[in-house]
Amino acid sequence: MWQDILLVVIGLIIGLVIGFFVARYMMKKYMKQNPPINEKMIEAMMSSMGRKPSQKQIKQVMNQMNRYM
Repeated sequence: MWQDILLVVIGLIIGLVIGFFVARYMMKKYMKQNPPINEKMIEAMMSSMGRKPSQKQIKQVMNQMNRYM
């Protein structure tokens, strides 16, 4: 009786751990394929704030964003 309960609990824990890592892998893969922001968006955002960004500034912002993803 207690062995059955123990096996169910162990199975749930293992399933949760595996599910977490699979979901994490899939989310990282999705974010690489479909980045939430791109260079054109950064350029439009900086232009709307009243400044014309150089390509170097745009690349710096992209590198900062990619570092934190």
